[in-house]
Amino acid sequence: MSLPSRIRFVRLLAISVLLAAIALLGAPTIAAEPSLRMNTYVEDPAGVLDQGQRDRVRGAVDQLYADEQLRLWVVYVRGFDGMQPRDWARRTASISGFGQRDLLLAVATEDRAYWLEGEVPGEISDSELDDILIGHVEPALRDGRWADAGVATAAGLDAAMRGGGVNVGALLVIGLLVILVAGGLVWYARKRRRERFEAELAAARQLDPENATALSELPLEALQTRSRETLVEIDNAIRTSGEELELAIGEFGATATTPFRTALDNAKTAAAAAFAIRQRLDDAIPETADEQRSLLVELIGTVGRADRELDAQVTEFDAMRDLLLNASARLDALTRDVVDVTARIPGSETELSRLAATHPASVLAPIEDNVRMARERLTFAEQNVDAGRAALTEPVGEQGGAVAAIRSAEAAIGQARSLLDAVDNASSAIQQARDGLPGVLDELRRDLASATELADYGGPELADARTAARSALEQATATGDIDPLSAFHDAVTADADLDRAVAGATDRKLAAEDLRRRLDRALTDARARIGAAADYISTRRGGIDAEARTRLSEAQRNLDEAQQSSANDPVDALRRAQAAADLAGRALHAAQASVRAWEADRAPSGSAQTGAVLGGILLEGLLRGAASGARHSGGGWSPGSYGGSSGSRRIGRGGRF
Repeated sequence: MSLPSRIRFVRLLAISVLLAAIALLGAPTIAAEPSLRMNTYVEDPAGVLDQGQRDRVRGAVDQLYADEQLRLWVVYVRGFDGMQPRDWARRTASISGFGQRDLLLAVATEDRAYWLEGEVPGEISDSELDDILIGHVEPALRDGRWADAGVATAAGLDAAMRGGGVNVGALLVIGLLVILVAGGLVWYARKRRRERFEAELAAARQLDPENATALSELPLEALQTRSRETLVEIDNAIRTSGEELELAIGEFGATATTPFRTALDNAKTAAAAAFAIRQRLDDAIPETADEQRSLLVELIGTVGRADRELDAQVTEFDAMRDLLLNASARLDALTRDVVDVTARIPGSETELSRLAATHPASVLAPIEDNVRMARERLTFAEQNVDAGRAALTEPVGEQGGAVAAIRSAEAAIGQARSLLDAVDNASSAIQQARDGLPGVLDELRRDLASATELADYGGPELADARTAARSALEQATATGDIDPLSAFHDAVTADADLDRAVAGATDRKLAAEDLRRRLDRALTDARARIGAAADYISTRRGGIDAEARTRLSEAQRNLDEAQQSSANDPVDALRRAQAAADLAGRALHAAQASVRAWEADRAPSGSAQTGAVLGGILLEGLLRGAASGARHSGGGWSPGSYGGSSGSRRIGRGGRF
């Protein structure tokens, strides 16, 4: 900056400072009052009231005290001595020795601020106090009507305490009435909605499952529920029919039972297609309402056709298996079967105890109660053998009870065998996994070494696969002795993922043989997991809903497709085999949750009949043969047989004005 410029800057700065000093010396100052002791109810150091106005304010204050024994003190000052209104008022109240029934209205006429300090009686609500101050006091202060502000404060408090306040009791009564009315309306609305839904669902149950037009007119909620019901029904029917058919094949041979095997295979195919539709509806990809409706109608129709095909064979099947012929010999054979299966129980108990001592509970969860359930089934079978013999003592034409008893005993013995077999199969599966685990881990180590050599060529996919494989290897090495099944599964899965990544970075021909070995292991894993889930569902199907069955059906479909494409497209086959194993695991978890929910809804009895209901031997409310006429025993229970499903939850307020 040049010298002339500096001289001009200094001159301007001096002039500015001089002008500011003159302005400050000439500006008026607001007189302020320090906090004071109130000697009378109305104090006016600011001098804004004449004698008449002072008397008006004093009269209102006196009236408030006469009516409510509440002391209101009013003071008008020019300013609050540089303090906040609240602090000035509280200090004045303290100096004046105010108690619980003293209120102070402090007004600073030139500061344009006020404050009401003290304990407001409980009869005056916050909204009433706001109405007094904001609706009456502040407008009077803004207009300079100082006396009116004091009068309005006293009169407002008086009116509120004399009846203008809110009757808390009345409010509670009104509130309770409102809650009761609202609750009643909600309950009524829910009741109507539930009744409407139940009526819609009942209508859906009565419709011909192949009447697509009528089904399309039903609400989606009813269609969703009905679709799940039909899936459970047809799956139970197929499983029960399969058990009956196996008995018939052993009795009459494969040739004589061909029509029934064909009908059952067709029903299985149709059920698998229906479960695939349900899986599509349950997946993470949403469908529009119209798409959902179309799929649900198709699902119900598919199940209905399968159900009818099974029912069409019931008469011929029952004629072939006329259980009254040679019934006494059948009962004797069933008694021998009970003895044979009962003799297996101690060995199964020992095996289960041995497994429990060496494996975590999660490994044995699917079979932990199999021995107990087998006992229940055998007890139920014995009861039915006795009932069958008693029925045979009745006159000819009145021995029909023997048929139901024989069927129930056969089914119970068959399930008892399956339950004990599952214990033995678990031991075999665990041993198979334990025996195969070292080879899988060695293969995984070799593949990790190969993947390390290909790190520059594999990209992100190979890097991710290597990380996952290392983690699986460490986990399997640590837990293989106590949980070989999970270790085997995790290692096979990680190895398969790593192999796919390696295959993308190496010659496909050289990787093919390794891929084939992984595929075989993945198929073994999938078959084992599907078998465990299927055994669990079959022996507890009375308490399992559609979700577990849907996942299991999808697992089986993926396994079938993996096996079909294993020769031509092993990469796709491997993907499908892994999907099958994953879905089977999800099916088992869903089934276990469903059984727990089923058991929670019933009083714990441990009776043989309860076990038979859970096992699907006795069908509750789903009596077989409804499409062609109900055929059931008394009491609403029936043993399942071959055929379709029809047979088988201190205040202060104030501010500026």
